[in-house]
Amino acid sequence: MTIKAREFDLIVTKFQFKTRKSGDQLAWLEHEGKVVARTRHSNIKGRDLPFQDAIRQQLHLNETELRQAASCKLGFEEYIAILKRKGFL
Repeated sequence: MTIKAREFDLIVTKFQFKTRKSGDQLAWLEHEGKVVARTRHSNIKGRDLPFQDAIRQQLHLNETELRQAASCKLGFEEYIAILKRKGFL
């Protein structure tokens, strides 16, 4: 699956990640005071992001779940449930 910078930003916002811009855009999810997931992407406009498989793995999602997140079919509560099921929470 390919993911563009805009889709990445949408996913990060929807899943309530905290963000910070440096040379890249850094994003991390804190749940109950603990950092659960952390990822980043380079500042590329309009093109597919490099290292998409690494981004997917850092979000702890499989390809189907990432596709659902990008198409707005996976919400924050479902994402938390996935992280709990996979043992990250």
